[in-house]
Amino acid sequence: MAYFDVFNHPLTLAEIINLGNQPNLEEEYQKAMDRLIENGTCFQHQEFYSIQSRVNELSLQRELKEKEAKKYLKKLPFFVGLVSMFPFVRGIAISGSLSKGVMYKDGDIDYFIVTAPERLWICRTMLVLFKKLFLLNSKKYFCVNYFVDENNLKILDENIFTAIEITYLLPVFNDELIERLKEENKWAQSYFPQFTHPIQLSINSSKRKKKKGVELLFNDRLANKLDVWLMKMTFKRWRKKFSHFNHPKFELTMRTNRGISKHHPQDFQNKVLNELNLTLAKFNE
Repeated sequence: MAYFDVFNHPLTLAEIINLGNQPNLEEEYQKAMDRLIENGTCFQHQEFYSIQSRVNELSLQRELKEKEAKKYLKKLPFFVGLVSMFPFVRGIAISGSLSKGVMYKDGDIDYFIVTAPERLWICRTMLVLFKKLFLLNSKKYFCVNYFVDENNLKILDENIFTAIEITYLLPVFNDELIERLKEENKWAQSYFPQFTHPIQLSINSSKRKKKKGVELLFNDRLANKLDVWLMKMTFKRWRKKFSHFNHPKFELTMRTNRGISKHHPQDFQNKVLNELNLTLAKFNE
């Protein structure tokens, strides 16, 4: 609850149980929530619980964000189909707020993309150029900021923020590969061992035959060199643009290597973790 409080996101009892480690003890969870309400640690409005007393306001905001998310989910199949058609895209999952079933008015769809080995930077460059040229650089339905290739499914940052994002990843193209990614990051299950994703989608976006011909054009040593060159050029541009980042911060937010591309210049992960630590500290005073 403290984690989701960072996002002003109240939870239902069912969601709290889903994030817990004993799913068959609903009565015990309810008693625990009642005790938290009794001692003023937690507050309730209708079906929602929060550690903020303004839970009624947060509940209304959540309902509005859920309605907004439904609009995005309706458009999602088209954009997933579009992304999946690009050469070397092997798997797609949705992360961020939409994977939790909510969306802010000014939000965007965050894609977690798995590419073919040694072709991540060619794939990424094509997607970014498409966004800049044809979508006028709009991220609303096309935020492609995290890529890994099939040989780099292990996520390096092991903390509750990453665990939440991995756990809530919503497979939308090549579900088997996204499930393999989750298996590669089994450490996240130690946080939420009984979790079942509340959103179930059925999106058939397989376009492999149409892009095989294009992929054959990049199936030689020159393509290997091109991929490396694109990586180096991107790294050079980012290093210059974010020269005020020290090495640890740049590595965390702008990770750039042959099998991983992470573009999170807002350092959202650390902001969330710092806010969570402040919230938890209040309970230990």
